[in-house]
Amino acid sequence: MNFTVPLFSVTLLYYCVILFFNISLVLLIVLDESLHEPMYILLSSFCINALYGTTGFYPKFLSDLLSSSHRISYEGCLLQAFVMYSFACCDLSILTVMAFDRYMAICRPLHYHSFMTKRRLSQLVCFSWLTPFCVFAINVLLTARLKLCGIKIQRALCLNWLIVQLACPETDTFSNNISAYVMIVIYHFHYVFIIWTYIYIIKTCVRSREDRVMFMQTCVAHLTSVIINAIVMAFDAMYLRFGSRDLPQSLQNFIALEFLIIPPVMNPLMYGFKLTKIRNRILSLIYLKGK
Repeated sequence: MNFTVPLFSVTLLYYCVILFFNISLVLLIVLDESLHEPMYILLSSFCINALYGTTGFYPKFLSDLLSSSHRISYEGCLLQAFVMYSFACCDLSILTVMAFDRYMAICRPLHYHSFMTKRRLSQLVCFSWLTPFCVFAINVLLTARLKLCGIKIQRALCLNWLIVQLACPETDTFSNNISAYVMIVIYHFHYVFIIWTYIYIIKTCVRSREDRVMFMQTCVAHLTSVIINAIVMAFDAMYLRFGSRDLPQSLQNFIALEFLIIPPVMNPLMYGFKLTKIRNRILSLIYLKGK
């Protein structure tokens, strides 16, 4: 039985849902001046990154479903690998900056507004985007120099480690391995920093009812996003390195695509329902349209 048409329809619908949720949240924040605060600006950056990452995969995947030839050029494969890795690590960088923002707001409230100026916020947003872009540009350039002996990737998308595995046996991949481990260490420190901020946030919230309310309103969605990110990335990384090829191809593809399926929809939904200002704004828009 041919499942191409149903799969194409479901994937297209899901991609449209991703676009709708994330673009709606970005426009809501941009157009509403009351939401021009660091937390919401970082959230809009988070949604823009989701659009960036999913656009690097879904249009190509949809076109492949309609084509009898599932091919991609070497340059296109390297570009997709760069987009996938930079998207995933931008997510973590933005979550790290958001954790720092919540730490300052709850643990250092008297210094928050003097520290989190527009200039400082711009620097933090640039850090969360430019760091992964620069790091993975180096990684992809190291991969581009490799001589490949294989041409087939057993996944629905290109990833840097999968391209490296196609290198000829005599090719030196030592620098690629070192680069990969350096990046793993860098982004593990992001998780360590997030844990450190939440230790202090929870300590502060235990002493104050007002801070506990702020925690429930602004930190629960962020903490949930961090947990989802950590689980999806850890599961994908372990499977990429140690996974069995005996699993059905459809299950292998789902595992590889988790980070493009779950977070881009879950994050805008969680923040939309949990952040009071955004929820109230959405409800007011729905109420006005219903009149």
